[in-house]
Amino acid sequence: MSKKWIQTADWKTEKHVPAIKVKKFEDGIAKVIVKVGEEIAHPNTTAHHIKWIDLFFWPEGGKFPVEIGYCTFDHHGEGAGGADTSGIYTEPVAKFVFKTDKTGSLMATAYCNIHGLWKNEAELK
Repeated sequence: MSKKWIQTADWKTEKHVPAIKVKKFEDGIAKVIVKVGEEIAHPNTTAHHIKWIDLFFWPEGGKFPVEIGYCTFDHHGEGAGGADTSGIYTEPVAKFVFKTDKTGSLMATAYCNIHGLWKNEAELK
């Protein structure tokens, strides 16, 4: 049975692909922003939203990738415990900062509650 577990596309033409922006890589400190909906806005509603973003780094010459961080987006306009929080929506944007003395590959994944798992890759140089 062949299934496509992780979907890919260009983040400039598909609203589900996590865009990876290396904001700075200096003195061994990497600052990376991952955002879903960079060029085309992703719906951010109770019925259709990004649930989480995950970032991995695979150092050049390394045997395995390292999970840098995982960020959940937990509020999508639902009311909470009697509180009127129906107008609050979490935006799918995460900033990751980590220290490394190596270059390598970054991979971000994002999960849409309707359209499943998406990924994108970028180089850290």
